[in-house]
Amino acid sequence: MKLIKFFIHFAGAILLAAALIRFVIATGSDTVLSMPEPMLGLPLRYAVLLVGGFELLVALICLLGGRPGLQLGWLAWAATNYLVYWIGLFIMHYHPQTSCIGSLTDPLRLAHGTVRIISEFLPAYIALGSYSALLWLYVIDPLLNRRQKSLNESLKMSCPSCGIHIRFAGKNLGHKIPCPQCQTSITLRRPDLLKIACFFCHGHIKFPPHAIGEKIACPHCNMDISLKEPA
Repeated sequence: MKLIKFFIHFAGAILLAAALIRFVIATGSDTVLSMPEPMLGLPLRYAVLLVGGFELLVALICLLGGRPGLQLGWLAWAATNYLVYWIGLFIMHYHPQTSCIGSLTDPLRLAHGTVRIISEFLPAYIALGSYSALLWLYVIDPLLNRRQKSLNESLKMSCPSCGIHIRFAGKNLGHKIPCPQCQTSITLRRPDLLKIACFFCHGHIKFPPHAIGEKIACPHCNMDISLKEPA
């Protein structure tokens, strides 16, 4: 999570810098700013302001927000728009430098090759980082947590020889141990669930063997019943 937060803040700082530079560009007097932007159809000056405003919004969400999932969602959306826009330029045979994205580096007076590298790096970096972080946050991390919880959960089974109840950690499933009472070698496994019908509503209730004799509320009718071994 620390790495994800670092990425969010770093991407926010990049977008903030990009937005400020675009605002500087838009206030210039270059005649090219009055020409139509190839993808958006607006005068380049207004297209630059529009993109700069969008970047400023996403930057503020990343730098001031406190919800990583929401911040990553905005970054992923921004990166997707960048990539779609860049692909559109490529299909239309326009160079990024003639667009509102390529003009990012104008005030920096960078070489032609450097301009292309930066205009491609920004959306690729944000896209790779945001989608990877979202995958970790909503898919991989929950899976790992569920696995760890499964390994740490306490299970109970009955010895098939003497019937004594044996409690063990989930991470020991499949291990062979001697029964603490009769010393018979047993394999630790999840107990097979038993099933009985509720005396009142006849709804089926499943429970582990070690719960025999316990009193619970029926999940169907909420009446108190005692768990018994199925006949």
